[in-house]
Amino acid sequence: MKFLLSLLVFISFLQVNAQDFTSIAKEFFKQNKKTYSLEAQDINDIKVTTSSFSKSLNAQTVYISQYYNGIEIANSSSMFLIRDNEVINSSISFERDISSKINSTNNNIEPTAAIHLAASSKNLNFNTNTIATGIDQDGTLHFTNISLSTTPISLKPVYIKIENSLRLTWQVYIETNDNQHMYLLYIDGITGELIKEIDLVISCNFNHDKEGEHHASEGINFLQLYHFEQEAATFMDNSQYNVFALPLESPNHGNESIVNSPADPVASPFGWHDTNAVIGPDFTITRGNNVFAQDDFDGDGSTIGSSPDGSITLNFNFPQQLDVPARDNINGSTVNLFYMNNMMHDIWYQYGFDEASGNFQSNNYGNGGLEGDFVVADAQDGSGFNNATFGTPGDGGNPRMNMFLWNAPTTGGVDPLTINNSNLAGSYDGEPAAFGSSLPNPNNPLIADLALVIDDNSGGVSTDTSDACDVITNGAVLNGKIVVMRRGNCQFGTKVLAAQNQGAIAVIVVNNVTTAPIAMAPGNDGNLVTIPSIMISQTNGNALIAALQNGTNINASLNNTGLFRKDGSLDNGIVAHEYGHGISTRLTGGPANPSCLSNNEQMGEGWSDWFSLIITIEPGDLGTDIRGIGTYATNQSVTGAGIRNFPYSTDFNINPVTFGDTNNANFSAPHGIGSIWASMLWDLSWRFISDYGYDPDLFNGTGGNNIAMQLIMDGMKLQPCNPGFVDGRDAILQADMIANGGVNNDRIWEVFTARGLGFSATQGDSNNRFDQTEAFDTPPPLSIANDLSNSFNISPNPTNGSISIASTAQIDNGLLSIYDFNGRIVLTKKSNFSNIEKVDLSTLKAGLYLISITGQDTNHVEKIIVK
Repeated sequence: MKFLLSLLVFISFLQVNAQDFTSIAKEFFKQNKKTYSLEAQDINDIKVTTSSFSKSLNAQTVYISQYYNGIEIANSSSMFLIRDNEVINSSISFERDISSKINSTNNNIEPTAAIHLAASSKNLNFNTNTIATGIDQDGTLHFTNISLSTTPISLKPVYIKIENSLRLTWQVYIETNDNQHMYLLYIDGITGELIKEIDLVISCNFNHDKEGEHHASEGINFLQLYHFEQEAATFMDNSQYNVFALPLESPNHGNESIVNSPADPVASPFGWHDTNAVIGPDFTITRGNNVFAQDDFDGDGSTIGSSPDGSITLNFNFPQQLDVPARDNINGSTVNLFYMNNMMHDIWYQYGFDEASGNFQSNNYGNGGLEGDFVVADAQDGSGFNNATFGTPGDGGNPRMNMFLWNAPTTGGVDPLTINNSNLAGSYDGEPAAFGSSLPNPNNPLIADLALVIDDNSGGVSTDTSDACDVITNGAVLNGKIVVMRRGNCQFGTKVLAAQNQGAIAVIVVNNVTTAPIAMAPGNDGNLVTIPSIMISQTNGNALIAALQNGTNINASLNNTGLFRKDGSLDNGIVAHEYGHGISTRLTGGPANPSCLSNNEQMGEGWSDWFSLIITIEPGDLGTDIRGIGTYATNQSVTGAGIRNFPYSTDFNINPVTFGDTNNANFSAPHGIGSIWASMLWDLSWRFISDYGYDPDLFNGTGGNNIAMQLIMDGMKLQPCNPGFVDGRDAILQADMIANGGVNNDRIWEVFTARGLGFSATQGDSNNRFDQTEAFDTPPPLSIANDLSNSFNISPNPTNGSISIASTAQIDNGLLSIYDFNGRIVLTKKSNFSNIEKVDLSTLKAGLYLISITGQDTNHVEKIIVK
């Protein structure tokens, strides 16, 4: 009873707090009506989605969305920075005159029909057995349809802006069974058509296809109501991990090492293997409060992959083996993936990516936010190659990281299959399976005669007697042989196991389609297979089958190539990049609104590249060095260009990109566009390092790198939903002004201006990637280090709307100019200041400004706060 009473009091406090923030926001709009041109009906129905306290900004970051008749307007999430019950900064995404834009107030499409229409629009297989399971307080409906998704399907009515109208839709969230997609699908409530889609799973392959994010419902989790004492802050769990430890970017950059008890006591007070806030590990595998790392050989995205076990001593000393097939190093790979996810969690916790701001934790330890959303990280995902993905639902929903294998080096290796006799003699390419034993080394190949499998077609699934999908009838012939079979309609593990049970020592599977061979998934029986197997192409395989059917005796050798695929889980830079998508998604627009980086000009790939670069700086590095993204995975040297148009460097001869390149179609969206933003952030980081020094302590350091890390993180919180480059620049400037009094204002402007994002640059429509205009001019002098003589007295400061300026002397040709901290002049007035000068500031929105008074022998600059 006492607990329930405390719970009710706590919930009541949250509701009152949200009401207070809403009232403050409405008063803000009332005072700044001319600035925003919002009618009373536009702000009548607004609601707080999330709020958190920012230590670096010393204020509450509050995210408020706009509603009409209780239905949310998508992507209206607006940020209000509130200190002492005053809005000191804001980024507004509200729609104006919403009643004239609404097309309907009732959805004609039933919820289950909307789900089926959404699934059909993406060609997803499903049955019609869709079952309602509940409804949230915000009106979000939940359904199950196991054939469509093993996770709950959610939908709610939202208005979405299409041109100049607000169309009522069902927002349907479907996480596909293979975990390759997290779809937000908007079904028109009148016509049933799909009018917009966002995929929250961001793909970082060479195809550069990416879209947006997912929304999770709000709720109060009882576990959040406890505050756990920081007695765990000095907790050492004696864990150890054999990894490529930061700041190493990859195995190409240095050797593996043992790290001991690396969990940060603030971010992970009970270590990396806890979930219940009691000292002692809850898991002895690569699972804990922040991440669950496992293999996913079969690529099905399930959570039943295996994970290395460090035993009760948490000893994860699995040697990193780079000279064997990647699958033979799966334990070392998974441990490194677990380590890097936890390091990203712990490092960026120090800079504001905490529980209330939407970070990824199973247990939030009573620090706010929605919990239960640890990262599920899959090593060696078998569904593809040369890729890495990260899907970020709204707060409370589990993100998904998929790491893949990448191509082996193209020179110096050997083919895995050699035919030793007959007119087919020669070497053949093939793809080893993701189960069974590995192929032997080239100096000790497996040599045997080939035998073609024959089955009886008794299962009724297949009509091919050579696919081993039915009962094998020539088992005696297969004993001691390398067995040849076609790809068919049964699982790979099952058919290879069937051949193994007949005495086969290896299997060659012939592809039945013209596409390239794949790494065969184990299915249900792959764990029972102990022999090696490969897949070869349809063309080469059909020639083998025809020869065997004609009675030709064929002898063959199998061996590994001597060159092995690279494992993305060992590339710390790629892991950091993927995790960075989760950070930028949760911080932009607030953790409850993960669709706020779905615009065409969005810079998500840029932040992610920067995350990768900033945590892998090593002592002795220079800004002019060549830094490529993904050099290990793509078989490049440490000075390779990576996978972007240009490598990162502060040297314009190496990386010449400017803001104007966003209009160049040769820079893909979003990866190429992101690389331009990352170039600016990288320059900014090195400018701070140049001025303040480098501190290798990423947790508590005070160097220029730490200052840049904090400002860029705060900038993400301050920027609007679906920002463009100018929005991102201005948010960093505002972060510096709020946190540091603007001491870095000039250097920030100089860096952005050098890359074309100067004072006169325009971003156009942030949904249009081809309408930007670069500029290389700087704003008027804004340094607050200018003359602050006693000649002027400006009061009141802060002000609610007007100020009085008293001067001790008359000024010839005096000019008063007021600038916002983006360098824009918002008010000018001529005066000789012979009397007390009154200035009306009621048209300015709340925030920080600079007052400049110039004239003959006069240059006075002073900060002022408008409430």
